[in-house]
Amino acid sequence: MDSGVFVGGGGEAYGEKQFLDLKYANRHGLVAGATGTGKTVTLQILAEGFSAAGVPVFLADVKGDLSGLAKSGSPDGKLNDAFMDRNAKIGFDDFTYGAFPVTFWDLFGQQGHPIRTTVAEMGPLLLARLLELSEAQEGILNIAFRLADEEGLPLLDLKDLQALLVCVGENRADLGLRYGNISVASIGAIQRRLLVIENQGATKLFGEPALSLDDLIRGTPDGRGMINILASDQLMAAPGLYATFLLWLLSELFEELPEVGNPDKPKLVFFFDEAHLLFDDAPKVLLDKVEQVARLIRSKGVGVFFITQNPADVPEDILGQLGNRVQHALRAFTAKDQKNLRLAAETYRPNLRFSTEEAIREVGTGEAVTSMLQKKGVPGIVERTLIRPPSSQLGPIDTTERKAMMAASDMAGKYDKTLDRTSAYEMLAERAKVAADAAAQAEEAAEAVDAEAMAREFNTARRYSGTRVPRSTSRRLRQPDTIGSAMSEALIKELKGTTGRNIVRGILGGLFKGR
Repeated sequence: MDSGVFVGGGGEAYGEKQFLDLKYANRHGLVAGATGTGKTVTLQILAEGFSAAGVPVFLADVKGDLSGLAKSGSPDGKLNDAFMDRNAKIGFDDFTYGAFPVTFWDLFGQQGHPIRTTVAEMGPLLLARLLELSEAQEGILNIAFRLADEEGLPLLDLKDLQALLVCVGENRADLGLRYGNISVASIGAIQRRLLVIENQGATKLFGEPALSLDDLIRGTPDGRGMINILASDQLMAAPGLYATFLLWLLSELFEELPEVGNPDKPKLVFFFDEAHLLFDDAPKVLLDKVEQVARLIRSKGVGVFFITQNPADVPEDILGQLGNRVQHALRAFTAKDQKNLRLAAETYRPNLRFSTEEAIREVGTGEAVTSMLQKKGVPGIVERTLIRPPSSQLGPIDTTERKAMMAASDMAGKYDKTLDRTSAYEMLAERAKVAADAAAQAEEAAEAVDAEAMAREFNTARRYSGTRVPRSTSRRLRQPDTIGSAMSEALIKELKGTTGRNIVRGILGGLFKGR
């Protein structure tokens, strides 16, 4: 089948050329192999092939090497002779060097255009995963999101969520009657976790303007698909943030894109590098969510490729849905490694010419064991394959070139300036101010009433004692000798102390009743 994305193949020791059929590219895929076996180059040539076929691509540049997609390779390069030899072996006669359309993105806004989402769009499930919350803490986070919905409080950035959690804590008695016990200690733990991810740079992730998915699904006038590269070398210092962001993006594609059935080619291909970070210690509810997305998102025209060191990193239920596979060499030094190697080999349709298990152990750098979906989505027989060389530059471009490409991009200026509109933080601050003003007015009114009562008592005493108030009588009037004066002094004390605070609490608590 000489169509689709050319992966490689050929040579006497190898089988037929391997193509990834565009019609089945939305059936997902796997690129696996130990460090240094050629996964990055495979990812690069797949991105090139999809772009050339008019399919947009989103990928994470974990090592910083994939920016070379934006620049043409060169016949003067030190690997040119090796590339030409390999092309001759695999029969890649129409190989040419060339650059591809690239848009650079960066959560930190340094190596690419800023890319953001809102706290509300992230949702409590993914946010709980990012914050590594316990079940009880996740429950409180869900209460906070429910309260925001009921009260019309937009959750855009981290300070909105922090302010909302304070509000939940202050009204925990009333909210606890509706949703269950709310622990101050749990709220404090969530706030501390928010501080941790804030220090990791999550402040730049949450806010507006939020990313529009249409900006990822773009093409060029010459019919090629845009390659969206997320700078992830710095982001990998916070692996939880990296994995949660990519999962959020995948979930958004699933939620927002319309059904397209089985298109002739995908609307978008999504590469999830370092996939083990997504599944390590993930709760079952999150794994179920990933499995659901992987199973159903292909009907939205999105193909998902997981890149990882070992197929065992991917849960079985998800691994079974990855039809297109490129398996680079696996190391088998320990008993566990040997078991994983054997299990990986068993997932391929066998080839009578060689042992799949031995081939996975023996293939060198730039070689792989491959199996692509064929007619009617049937897995192809496993083949040993020489991976074709990339047309674009192997390795990163320099900082000056990157900045020039960012300045010339269609996305230049669209997301650069942060928008800080009125949201939960400002709305809750305004409500607290109104409540405080009302409490102050109530206290002033109470003090005025008390002063008037004391004046009446004083005048009454003067009428009974004559026009002149003796020194001893004056002193007695300043003591709580009568019931009225005692109550007056008690009222002043309460308004200045507990009652005053109760008035404030009552007004703040009333903000969330009957709305």
